[in-house]
Amino acid sequence: MMAVHAMLFREAKIRTTNFTFLFWDLCYPLGYLLVFSVGINDAVASPLSAEGVDYQSFFLGGVLGMASFGIAANTAWGFFMDRDNGIFYEMLTYPMSRAQYLGAKVFFNVLVAVVQALLTVLLAWLLLGVSIRWERFPLLLLTVVLGTAGWFYFYSIFALRIRRNDIFNSLTSVFYFVFLFASSMFYPIEPLPAFFRSVALVNPITWHVDVLRFSTIALGIPSNIALEAGAFVLFALASFACAMHYLQHQE
Repeated sequence: MMAVHAMLFREAKIRTTNFTFLFWDLCYPLGYLLVFSVGINDAVASPLSAEGVDYQSFFLGGVLGMASFGIAANTAWGFFMDRDNGIFYEMLTYPMSRAQYLGAKVFFNVLVAVVQALLTVLLAWLLLGVSIRWERFPLLLLTVVLGTAGWFYFYSIFALRIRRNDIFNSLTSVFYFVFLFASSMFYPIEPLPAFFRSVALVNPITWHVDVLRFSTIALGIPSNIALEAGAFVLFALASFACAMHYLQHQE
């Protein structure tokens, strides 16, 4: 396990010595929560008709999902930095399995996601008056951990397959646009046209965000949330299996 511990230490050093990345991961979702949700909430000036909550409460789960999505993308991008300086291929020779390598790489970043979620939820509760269901906090932590890991494994598939950094960055930009806006992250999907609603319903971001809303403000039907949670777990497992496949074929 010494190699795994070394990987954990290395990921921690990368994040703690690169303040820009750490600040971005921890604070940029707070900016969305404070600026975007407050502005929309004032513009709407009434609870969302279909949901019975104000926009600040509704958007909290979206901000948490956005943070997990962004942290996972930044973590997967690290494969390019490792490949450029040659440490990636050196680490593949270490006495640890490649599953351990993937797990160790994401572990510290999952801790960053948990800290970010704590800051966001506390800010929403203290400053915005969002009614948090604290008894569901363990479910929230589990959702943040599994969500961040699942999205990291998904991004790792492309980071391991693509050799050019600019192509990967272009792809992540497309993912941001498609996954985030064709989901329930920013708005309820019920009023959307049938086609967009169908796309949102099969979007893993929707599954993740809906579980986050259920675990923070108790929004959602438990049976539907259970189905979405199960679907996201299958998505995460499939992403892990694909990432492992491509990692095994790295030479």
